[in-house]
Amino acid sequence: MPRIVTPSSIADAPAAAQPMLQAVEKQLGVVPNLFRMVANSPAALEGYLAMSGALAKGRLPAPTRERIALAVAEINGCSYCLSAHSYLGKNLARLDEAEMLANRHGGSTDAKAAAAVRFAVAVARNRGHVGDADLAAVRLAGYDEAQIIEIVQHVALNVWTNYINEVAQTEIDFPVVSARDAA
Repeated sequence: MPRIVTPSSIADAPAAAQPMLQAVEKQLGVVPNLFRMVANSPAALEGYLAMSGALAKGRLPAPTRERIALAVAEINGCSYCLSAHSYLGKNLARLDEAEMLANRHGGSTDAKAAAAVRFAVAVARNRGHVGDADLAAVRLAGYDEAQIIEIVQHVALNVWTNYINEVAQTEIDFPVVSARDAA
């Protein structure tokens, strides 16, 4: 049972959040529970949407962003985010089951993407305290300074969504994927 109220509709959300939720609905066709729950704080919703939107304009391809999200959600044991990103990974980023399982284990079937996922895992597990070898490996795979910064930013954004969903116990509104299934 959710521990933070999720407004049942856009109309039930705070007035300041309603235009943002309408934009989410226009983009996705639905408003997932995460967005409606975060709408309790229009400022938090605005920050989340702004960071997500900015990162979508970055240099990391969508499949790599989804790979990172899956790896971080597994590390943090967030079934809501695993469910959401498994759905997005399959349906938007066109990742197959083997790839998503590899991502949950901190890797990838694609050599370049594997370096990004391993680096993201190192950032998440070590709370940013990565070694020179971690940076050297991601650079060797072809990632430049901007992309490295974006990887770190994606980790931070996904940690936030993992944490807010775990605090709230957000009801999963995607096909359910449970954390720690991949072990």
